[in-house]
Amino acid sequence: MSLRTPTLPTTRLRLRPVADDDADALFAMHSSAHVLRYWDSPPWAERARAERFIAACRQMADEDSGVRLVIEHASDRAFVGWCSLSRWNPTYRSAALGYCLDEPAWGHGFATEAATAALQWAFGTLDLNRVQAETDTRNAASARVLEKLGFVREGTLREDCVVNGDVSDSWVYGLLRRQWHPLIEP
Repeated sequence: MSLRTPTLPTTRLRLRPVADDDADALFAMHSSAHVLRYWDSPPWAERARAERFIAACRQMADEDSGVRLVIEHASDRAFVGWCSLSRWNPTYRSAALGYCLDEPAWGHGFATEAATAALQWAFGTLDLNRVQAETDTRNAASARVLEKLGFVREGTLREDCVVNGDVSDSWVYGLLRRQWHPLIEP
């Protein structure tokens, strides 16, 4: 099975393939130290980093290893963030979920809505059995999103990355197809 990058509509959002003209919005979000305070990479300092990110998104899709989708408002197409399924393994029917939302989008349920659409596609179209996610143990908001989606915390990766110069732990979450019960319709 080939992994085609989809466009996924939801009630309030639209998830679509990353495009060249997303570079400015991606740079603005990824250059924010506050947005990236739990990431294991520093904020972007140059716009060219956004162009390399877009190229990496295309490469991931070309290699059938995953997809990254821009999240935008359905009404006006304003940038919200991105959502991804990476490390796609059709043999084991598994992938990893990731997302990053710009700060003005926090607290509105957009991460849950976007991830629901991605998971619906993962379990339905891709016939996945398992989706995994990881979050910094200090990122309570991301942990709440994953738990709301039905993910189960399976363990802790101790001191697995360095975030802003601090050694940090990550929680590993897993969601099995048989436990997937979408809270909202995408």
